[in-house]
Amino acid sequence: MTTTEIYQHQRLDSGVELAALPIEGRRTTAYEIRILAGLADEPEEKLGLARIVDETIDKGSAKRTAREVSDAFDAIGADVSSGVGRESFVFRCSCLPEYVEQALTLHAEMLRMPVFPEEFVKVALELGQQELTALEDDPGELTRKLLAPHAFGRLLGRHELGTRETLEGITRQDVLSYWRRFFVASRMQMVIAGAVDVPRIARHVDGLFDGFGQGGADGRTAFRVDFSPGTHHHDKELEQQHILMCWPGVPVPDDDYAAERVVLTVLGRGMSSRLFTEVREKQGLVYSVGAWDDHPRGAGMIFIGASTTPARSAQTVRALLREVDRLSEDVTEEEMARAKVRIIAKSQTHGDITRARAGELGSDLFHYGRPVPLTEKNERVTAVSVADVRRYLAAHPRDKLCMMTLGPKVAEN
Repeated sequence: MTTTEIYQHQRLDSGVELAALPIEGRRTTAYEIRILAGLADEPEEKLGLARIVDETIDKGSAKRTAREVSDAFDAIGADVSSGVGRESFVFRCSCLPEYVEQALTLHAEMLRMPVFPEEFVKVALELGQQELTALEDDPGELTRKLLAPHAFGRLLGRHELGTRETLEGITRQDVLSYWRRFFVASRMQMVIAGAVDVPRIARHVDGLFDGFGQGGADGRTAFRVDFSPGTHHHDKELEQQHILMCWPGVPVPDDDYAAERVVLTVLGRGMSSRLFTEVREKQGLVYSVGAWDDHPRGAGMIFIGASTTPARSAQTVRALLREVDRLSEDVTEEEMARAKVRIIAKSQTHGDITRARAGELGSDLFHYGRPVPLTEKNERVTAVSVADVRRYLAAHPRDKLCMMTLGPKVAEN
């Protein structure tokens, strides 16, 4: 049975931007609180600081110890998590609707009055150094880390772990200073979905964050993407050669974004995609291969990644690019129909999960500045034609290419 989705979107008196999607028949409620600050806001000499803030903000408040905070969420069955990215922190929660106000109160306490205990800051910094060591044994993630500054620039290309040198210089006072500067109501976007009484929740949230922080910038101005074409190699003794390449795409709100989604699905998503069938199955050149996109606010980047043998590295690069180049020449209606079904089916099945709907709504606020109904997004995908795909590929060619290889052999383009 299809029901009409009615979104509510408002800026509360406290400064918090709130969007809600009540969903009939749900027995759960999910919300996300986004702070519009992230890795790009770190001081140059303190890279990795935002990750330390995320790791320690739940380790006690002015009212509770770290254990008491954890126990309070557990007592109401709340499933909570958090993470930090280039431009924002996100704090997530799903719980039964009768406990949502208690969960929000706990999150407000955690965000408004953290104490950042010295011992937990030290542990987070030590773990950060250990994770940097472990990163050397994760060639896929290491390749992404090495390519990011060339793909996105000095600010948006930062890695959440920072560097050994910058982690060594971070103190508890740095953590406090970052929190005081960026954790304010004017930088908060909150979304909630499922079984929710929106007017009541709005009043509750407004009261929780009233007077939280001082005005200033609201974090809604996009950072500039500084893309640098070129070929780079990181020498490392491995049995496999890892290849990662990228070129500019479009921002999420762009009219061509739906065409980009179809292109990526045809090219490199799933076992029926061209990269999988042509490069892996028919030619046997790669162990793994795929295509995806990444979207800072106001920008987009297309990625192709593969792992192969060092001896086949150059041949693999040529094969990957050949598949990109011929897509505009021979993409078929059948391929496009299959891609559209995959995109729409995934959105509808994933959207059945309440927390997924909250996540989608949070992404909408972040990229569009407003809720965007799922039906509207799927209609845009359905409307994409072969001509649209060819026009998109002509407007966003891969001629300005950035490539990173990791392994024992320099790849040739």
